[in-house]
Amino acid sequence: MFTKDPEKMETFLGTNSNFKGELNVKGTLRVDGLAEGRLEAECVILSERARVKGEVKGRKLIIGGTVEGNLFAHDLVEIKSKGRIFGDIFTQKLTVSEGAEYNGRIEMKRQETKLLDLQLEGQKA
Repeated sequence: MFTKDPEKMETFLGTNSNFKGELNVKGTLRVDGLAEGRLEAECVILSERARVKGEVKGRKLIIGGTVEGNLFAHDLVEIKSKGRIFGDIFTQKLTVSEGAEYNGRIEMKRQETKLLDLQLEGQKA
């Protein structure tokens, strides 16, 4: 059941669930209920019914519900048409579907590649 495939759902917080605190998950976390605190996983999927008040971190974040807090994604934040974000987004890539609501600021930084450093070091010799 547990594989290295980050898209395979491994942890689920259901519709009638309320969570308060810090949740760290290896693999994929799907939230359909209410969460207050900090969520962190390789991939975080928030359904249209999800409500999160707090920070969400991961490699990839897919937002279909409401988040009141900041999003930190190493690779991608995807906001679906029913997604509502009230907070800041820190990511390398951002996708926003028509109809999504977003209030906050966005900071996008690309990781520097080592290729440029190696080329420069080769020129110094």
